[in-house]
Amino acid sequence: MSRVTTTDHPQARRAIRALSLPALIRLVTEIDDNGPISRRRGSLQSTFDDVAINQLRHAIDRAREFGLVHGDEHERVRYRLTDSGEELAEVYDTAARWARTHQFPTVASDFVTRVQRTLDLLGHAAALAHGAARLGEASGLAVPGDAVLDREAIAALDGPRNVLTAWLKAHAYVLHRTALHSSHAADEWEPAA
Repeated sequence: MSRVTTTDHPQARRAIRALSLPALIRLVTEIDDNGPISRRRGSLQSTFDDVAINQLRHAIDRAREFGLVHGDEHERVRYRLTDSGEELAEVYDTAARWARTHQFPTVASDFVTRVQRTLDLLGHAAALAHGAARLGEASGLAVPGDAVLDREAIAALDGPRNVLTAWLKAHAYVLHRTALHSSHAADEWEPAA
């Protein structure tokens, strides 16, 4: 639905959850960082040796369904990113940079966790804005997962939000293809004392 203009729209949240699969994040960023994955025997398993094969297959299916990767049976390259896959890799990088800068969710978080948690925040933009408006004298806004965001971090979220929103608008077909059931995560974020 191309009329979705905010990341907290229910369809956008479903798409964000689908784009937040750890194996999908790994697949897209691996190809973006290191180039196409070849058809060499064992190349796929050795590249993703820390990802369960069923998770990897699901990520590949999602990536194909969303038009993020391309591969041809007759090519030497098994998987390469499409233009939309390259653009999604930029969304992931932008989210991870914001999270690293603001030590979100923790100082020691890995790339995938940073991307997942930042995308989750962006999927709850209205709750985040409401919580930020209630900050008052509080030092920061407590968000799910025991993290606290200060005013600067909340304001800086506009960068990742704009990149993600632009990607969702440009690739509206992903909104249609996301049939994941929405989880009922709490939308109520309280200021930290």
